[in-house]
Amino acid sequence: MKHTLIGGVIASTMLVGAAQATETITAVHAFPATLIYTQSFLKFVDKVNAAGEGVVQIEVRGGPEAIGMFQQPDAVRDGIVDMVYTPGSFYGGALPEKDALVASNLTAVEARQNGGIEMIDQIHQAKMGVKYLGWFDSGVCYNLWTRNAPEFDADGNLKVEGLKLRGNAVYNAFFNDYLGAQVIDLPTTEVYSALERGVVDATGWTQIGLIDLKWNEFLNYRIEPCFFSTDLGVIVNLDRWNSLSDEAKKVLQDAAIAHEAESVAELKAKRDADFAALDAAGMKVVSLEGAAKANYLAAAREKTWARMKGLMAEHPMGDGQYDALIGKFYDPARDQ
Repeated sequence: MKHTLIGGVIASTMLVGAAQATETITAVHAFPATLIYTQSFLKFVDKVNAAGEGVVQIEVRGGPEAIGMFQQPDAVRDGIVDMVYTPGSFYGGALPEKDALVASNLTAVEARQNGGIEMIDQIHQAKMGVKYLGWFDSGVCYNLWTRNAPEFDADGNLKVEGLKLRGNAVYNAFFNDYLGAQVIDLPTTEVYSALERGVVDATGWTQIGLIDLKWNEFLNYRIEPCFFSTDLGVIVNLDRWNSLSDEAKKVLQDAAIAHEAESVAELKAKRDADFAALDAAGMKVVSLEGAAKANYLAAAREKTWARMKGLMAEHPMGDGQYDALIGKFYDPARDQ
């Protein structure tokens, strides 16, 4: 009887210990759950929770309705929540190096292989006290989308006079400094209403997601070429990351690396499907050509780099890593 009782106590203790061994990471996402990018992040969560059963689980607390999208990076840094999936541009003031991803012409797979993501991770740790876990949904670029037919000058350059252009931190350096536009800054969650009321009649947005957001109800033209790259990534509070077991870290990092590659392929397919649906619904495509096209693309990249270098120089760490970042995230041969 005594042995049975002791055995039961030991077994119960082991079960409690096993239950306690499962570590929970709390997470939020920047965009509404209906958006394709959020759905991509939730797939990553599912991968972690399947692979990490008994080791580590991600508990999603919600999106911008839980914590405001622009407050989420600070919430992770301050330990209010452990993880966020967000554009780097939402914390660009603290970490201007994120512009290396914005102006990149590589995918996360290539930047992972050449050490670029490791480099950006180290900068995140040093400047923000967060772990940069992965660059998700890369390889997708941005277009300008307009309600009315775009106008061009005699040299084929885009004219923006009178355009009520929605801007944000991702592309304002390009819109303001090159296009000379007067932008109206609005978060993603307010754009539908602004289009509906005529507050804006044009916006930058990625190649995918317009239908998810229903902005195609108001926007009728896509301007080519596309520019920039999405800079969506996952950051984790560094103290929380360091507190995890090696096994939990491996589950999270392995899932992130796998998702970097899988999301590239999945979103390319989504882009093709979205473009086909938009074309079928009457979306018109207008393209810059020749020198106007080349200048447009060069300006998008160079104005963004200039912003990055200027803001880096203001930080105590300086801009000494500027050239190395460009080398890791940009291949000039691809623009030939």
